[in-house]
Amino acid sequence: VKQEGLRFVEQELENITVSDLHGKEGQFHYNISQVKVLDLQLPLSELRFQPRQHLAFSVTNASISLRFRRQLLYWFFYDIGSINASADGVQIHTALQLSKDEGGRIKISNMSCNASIAAMHAGFSGTLRKVYDFLSTFIITGMRYVLGRQICPSLNHAGLVLLNSLLDTVPVRNYVDEHVGIDYSLLRDPVVSADTLDLDFKGVFFYRGKEDQELENHAVEPVIKETERMVYAAFSEHFFDSAMHSYFQAGVLAMQLEGEKVPKDLEVLLRATFFGTIFMLSPGAVDAPLRLALQVSAPPRCVIKPSGTSVSVSAFLNVSLVPPGRPPVQLSSVAMETKLSARVLLHGKALRVLLDLRRFRIYSKQSALESLALFSLQAPLKTLLQLTVMPIINERTKKGVQIPLPEGMDFTREVVTNHAGFLTVGADLHFSKGLREVIEKYRPAPTAPGSPAPAQPSAEPLQL
Repeated sequence: VKQEGLRFVEQELENITVSDLHGKEGQFHYNISQVKVLDLQLPLSELRFQPRQHLAFSVTNASISLRFRRQLLYWFFYDIGSINASADGVQIHTALQLSKDEGGRIKISNMSCNASIAAMHAGFSGTLRKVYDFLSTFIITGMRYVLGRQICPSLNHAGLVLLNSLLDTVPVRNYVDEHVGIDYSLLRDPVVSADTLDLDFKGVFFYRGKEDQELENHAVEPVIKETERMVYAAFSEHFFDSAMHSYFQAGVLAMQLEGEKVPKDLEVLLRATFFGTIFMLSPGAVDAPLRLALQVSAPPRCVIKPSGTSVSVSAFLNVSLVPPGRPPVQLSSVAMETKLSARVLLHGKALRVLLDLRRFRIYSKQSALESLALFSLQAPLKTLLQLTVMPIINERTKKGVQIPLPEGMDFTREVVTNHAGFLTVGADLHFSKGLREVIEKYRPAPTAPGSPAPAQPSAEPLQL
């Protein structure tokens, strides 16, 4: 982050806009224009956390090489040309105040800046060199003043406008699919210590049909103690519970198999199991296709332990015959309890979950005797879930959800660790795109005529 930030500062200072300068001293008149930065040397820089809400960046003992156009008049001598100059001992100290905006996004809400130049030198040549050497103090003093007062406005605009446009790319409240969305808004202002930057995200899913409804949080508060990676994100059981609760509200935790989609071996076994019921039906219904309707009966629950993550699911399976042109005939309603093992992993910026069926039990909602008769269906139904239902679920969770990170920044060396009631995802940061590249992509559009423009360095001539 320090290296990329330093590169960004270099690019800003290279494009700095320095006002034209004109003045006179006795019979000496001068005009300095078209100031251009040729080279920057920033040998000593530091990026550090500054409690309680600040990110401090400083550059010391830097040098800036310049070239500008001169127009000089001394008595009857008039001269036009260019001058190479250098600003040495440049000191820049900035502090960016981080806060939460109204939308729950991290922002740079304020920025302080101090800049100074220890010395300024200019090289003159030509027929009036001795005159320049004598009178250059006026030019150098003016250039030192003008350059010094343009550094901070340039960096302030870079921080409050350009870097904030980068932070606008952090996902805060997005739709995951047509059924649910996720809210990553900040709950409070960032907290900065000497070593860490702590961001408390909301981190909950919501059903798009009732976006204001929230699931009550009974999960433990995550505590991050790991320090081996640059970034750690903690996810409590509430994060995963809110996802499953939202999908349950959306009514998509259901599946139906009918006719040829029912495995043949399972169909034969089901017809044998419910032979008595089928035998009592009318002849037209006996040979009707089977329908299996699987429906989750309550929002699944997630349990995170140091040994692993599991998801408990309660559902019911309605077994019916569907005679053509007639209402379905229900043969049985079977209750099911399953426990899934969940493996959480990070791929790029996406948090993914892979599920595997661990335990499975069925029983009758009508009687214990029917539960005993259903025992022979347990293994075939478990196989049906493993081969038919689980691949569909894992295909949906394969896409994952994005962890809130600015565009151009990615995770590397990912590691997932389970704790009691929550898990942590640790990773190092990598810039796949430069700050400048992302900022240029999302640079704010020019303001309309008559509207106030962002504060930028002045390019008006300055008279000393």
